[in-house]
Amino acid sequence: MLEINKIRLNKEKVIELLRVKNFKAAEEKINNLIDLDEKKRQVQKQLEDIKAELNVKSKEIGQYMKDGSKEMAEKAKTEVANLKENSKDLEKELSEKEQEIEGLLLSIPNLPHSSVPKGKTAEDNIVEYIDGKIPKLWEGATPHWDLCAKYDIVDFELGNKITGSGFPVYKGKGAKLQRALINFFLDEAVNSGFAEVQPPLMVNEASAMATGQLPDKEGQMYAIPLDGFYMIPTAEVPITNIFRDVIVSEKDFPICKTAYSQCFRREAGSYGKDVRGLNRLHQFDKVEIVCIDHPDHSYEQLEIMKKHVETLLHKLELPFRVLRLCGGDMSFTSALTFDFETYSVAQDRWLEVSSVSNFETFQSNRLKLRFKNQEGKTQLAHTLNGSALALPRIVASLLENNQTPEGIKIPKALIPYTGFEIID
Repeated sequence: MLEINKIRLNKEKVIELLRVKNFKAAEEKINNLIDLDEKKRQVQKQLEDIKAELNVKSKEIGQYMKDGSKEMAEKAKTEVANLKENSKDLEKELSEKEQEIEGLLLSIPNLPHSSVPKGKTAEDNIVEYIDGKIPKLWEGATPHWDLCAKYDIVDFELGNKITGSGFPVYKGKGAKLQRALINFFLDEAVNSGFAEVQPPLMVNEASAMATGQLPDKEGQMYAIPLDGFYMIPTAEVPITNIFRDVIVSEKDFPICKTAYSQCFRREAGSYGKDVRGLNRLHQFDKVEIVCIDHPDHSYEQLEIMKKHVETLLHKLELPFRVLRLCGGDMSFTSALTFDFETYSVAQDRWLEVSSVSNFETFQSNRLKLRFKNQEGKTQLAHTLNGSALALPRIVASLLENNQTPEGIKIPKALIPYTGFEIID
C-alpha cells in the first residue's frame, strides 16, 4: 500500500509512475485520494479544536464550582455536552473518511522503480542476458508429458481422477526427484544465509491482505469461507507475515528466511499449450526466499538474491535467461521484478521458473513492519522475495533437456539427493 503523505507531496510523479504500470485509473484515483485526504484532515482539525475547547470548558466548570458560580457551571456543562455530541459526529465522519482512503489505497498498485521499462505485455520485457548453451537433443526427443508417461514418474490422469486437472501424482523416481530438488534448494538457501522456517499452508484474511494477495488476487486463491482462510499461493505470504505488526532491529538487517511449501493457485483463465503437463498446475512445490532489509540496501540485496537463483540454475546445468519485467507485466505489489526462464528444447520455448522482486515499502506499509533508524525515528522496512526455485517447470526442463536413448540423466549436483544417476 502506498504512503498517503508521499502521494500528497509527489502527486504528478506518482501518476506518471502508475502510468508506467498501465494503471488506467491513475489520475482519477490519485485526485480522489488527495481530495478525500484533504477532507479527512479538515475533519481531524475540527475534532482537535473541539477537544481543545472541551479541555478549556472542563477546567472552567471546576473553577466555577470552586467559586460557587453554579449557574455558570451549569451553562458550561451544557456547552460541554453539545461539544461532546459534535465530537462523536466528527469521530464517526473521520472513521468513515479513513476507511474510504484505505479502500482507495488498497486498489492502487505499487509504484515501479525508475529502471522499469514501459510496456504492456510480456513481449515488452527486456532480456538482460542469456546464460548457458541450449542442448541439441537426439532425434527421438519428446516433451516432458510423454517422458512422464514413458517412465511412469508423473501420472496426470490419476491426479485428474483423484482431484482434477492440474493436480498430478508423482510416482517412483519422479516422487524422489521432487524430494531431491526440495532438499537441494533448501540446503543451498540455508548455506547462503537464509534461515529455514516451515510455515502454515493456510493464512487468514489479514495475512493475505498484508502481502497484497487481497484484494488484487482474490480470484486466483483457493478460499475456505467457513473458517476465513486462504490456501497460500506461495510461502512468501506466511513468511512475510511473521513480521506483521513488528518493529525489527536495524542491526539485524538483512533478515533472510527460506521455506519449502506446497502452493495452491486457481489459475483461472489459463488455457492452451502453455498449461499442458507440468507447465501450469493448481498445486505445486516451491522453495521461497524472503528478505527484510533497510531501504538504503534493499537493491543490493535484490542482486544477492538474483545471484543465488543463478547459482542454482548453474548447478542444475540448465540454460537460462533473465528478464527485466516491463510495467504492464509486473505484479500489483512489485517495484522491480526479474524473471528467470529456462529453455525447454523439446517444447522449443522458454519456461518461467523464478521471479525475484523488491516491493520496497508497499507490503511493509500494510504489514506495519518497521524499524527504528539511527535517529530513533520509526521507519518502514523494505521487503523482497524470490522463487528459489519453483519445481514444476524445473522438472519439465530437466526431463526434456537431459533425455537420451538410454534414459534421463540427472545433473551431478542432484545425484547425492536422488541416489540415482538416471531415470530409466
